[in-house]
Amino acid sequence: MPAARASSIAIAPLLLATCLQAADPPPPSSPWGTCSSAEWFGEYPRFNPLLAQAGVRWSRFFPEWSSIQPRKDAWNWKPADEYLADAAKHGIGVSGGFWYFAPWATTTGDTRTSPIKDLADWGAYVSASVARYKGRIVDWEIYNEFNGSFANSKNKPKEYADLVATAWEAAKKADPSARIGISCANFDLGFFDAAIKAGASNRFDFVCVHPYENTHQLSDGGESGFLSMAGSIRKMLADNKQRSDIALWITEFGIQSTVQPDAAKDALQADVLVKSHVLALAQGFERLCWFEARGPSYGHGTDHGIIRQDWSTRPCYDALKVMTGVLGATPRYVGWLNLAEGGYGFVFDGASGPVLSAWAPKGSTLQLALAGTPLVADVLGAAVATTPGRPIALSASPRWITGIPADLVAQARANAGKPFPWGGDFANASEVSCLLGATNTDRGITQRNPQTTPVVNKLDHSYRRSDAGRGGEGFYAYFRVDPQFASFGAKNLSITVVARRSDQGKAASFDICYESLKGYRGTGKRWTVPAGEEWSSNTWTVDDANFVGGWGWNFRTDCGGSPGDFDIKEVRVTKAGPAAP
Repeated sequence: MPAARASSIAIAPLLLATCLQAADPPPPSSPWGTCSSAEWFGEYPRFNPLLAQAGVRWSRFFPEWSSIQPRKDAWNWKPADEYLADAAKHGIGVSGGFWYFAPWATTTGDTRTSPIKDLADWGAYVSASVARYKGRIVDWEIYNEFNGSFANSKNKPKEYADLVATAWEAAKKADPSARIGISCANFDLGFFDAAIKAGASNRFDFVCVHPYENTHQLSDGGESGFLSMAGSIRKMLADNKQRSDIALWITEFGIQSTVQPDAAKDALQADVLVKSHVLALAQGFERLCWFEARGPSYGHGTDHGIIRQDWSTRPCYDALKVMTGVLGATPRYVGWLNLAEGGYGFVFDGASGPVLSAWAPKGSTLQLALAGTPLVADVLGAAVATTPGRPIALSASPRWITGIPADLVAQARANAGKPFPWGGDFANASEVSCLLGATNTDRGITQRNPQTTPVVNKLDHSYRRSDAGRGGEGFYAYFRVDPQFASFGAKNLSITVVARRSDQGKAASFDICYESLKGYRGTGKRWTVPAGEEWSSNTWTVDDANFVGGWGWNFRTDCGGSPGDFDIKEVRVTKAGPAAP
């Protein structure tokens, strides 16, 4: 694998002098993990050595219930035993999980339909698994994305809560040191909130999220939203009076590239891998499992894997290897820096001393002036040429910088407990807005996926237009509200859209789809835009908002079924009053 070897040589001055050996047990506090789909999991004897070489210390995988217990009176531990043995040989720990159901335990004879016949069967399965792997597996995640498409259920929060509570009791009896984690697809805090209230309260030790959409938006300036996740989870837990020491994990995240090499997309994937890990560590997420070890995914023509199907490695593999080498097996976050007023900077006590991860906002470049003679490398470990006494150029692609001045480290340390500065200060605002045009003016609202709305340029101004004729994403204009203004707990909000018909000969209408405590939903109050050239506005008031960015956005306009398009001049969100009890 020439690419992997080249990266480790190029960044030699930044690497830990004595790297963790692959055969060593993984440090419990190491965050570096991957996960695998069932499609490629049988290839672990080939990909585990590659993962170990990249610094991976944890694997999120465990055989499904139906494999372990094919019949109520039959147990098959061989697949799990063999996997744990191979992982241990390469210094990789295993994060266990209780995935799906055994067909004999369900009323429908499949592996996805809940509720099961008897929760005692689930408890026995959990108890037997935890007891067998006591001392080898400590952490157990309950189900895989029960809130998503992997579970058929009429009452998902209650039925998930029953699974969690039963597993908690069974696991703690089998091994008092075992830890139980709750999990969700995407970033669905509304599901966690409902499950906790339905019986999962105080029955879990860690929280797992799968924020694919928030991760993908790091390719398009989504740092502020990504950085809000831990704070939103902590708010949800505090509102539900859960323990303050509950650990936060990301057990699936990633961004796709193409099956065949594509220089631009592969480079973007590598950049996002580094950004997402750095931003997650800065928030206090303790374990991070990139999806996935090897791809592609079920013949879909897309690929999350750091290892390709032909066993060549992607640039994101090299980026992971460089990052784990620079930061060490157990990275220690120092604090953040607002570089040149807008650049992203995060300081760590790295493998060989303080190290700065730095980049500029998308679409801009920054000049970072540092005293001394810092060493700079790109995400793949290649040295970046610098001139003593001259600023370092930063782009949207992260840089690793060592030899940074002590006063800068001290400044980062002082910032560690302060709110992140990017996105503006809207904590005390009563209203936020976004003025749309060729260049949007964001005042606490950012348009996500702006390519869905074509720009219309006039002599003295510009605005955006829906694109219903294109169908699909053309029906929507997506928006995200600054998390300091509205996050978990801000339920009563008013959403205003200023619009007019694009074609006076065609009626235009749309509704608002917004993020609520029960998922994304429309208001059911479709607005028909008045005829005429003047701009008009309409306001929707909701009392069950949950603006946490579950799918990377908080609300969107939806003109599906409209006979014509409409122009969008501005959107506003106002706090409508105290949160509903």
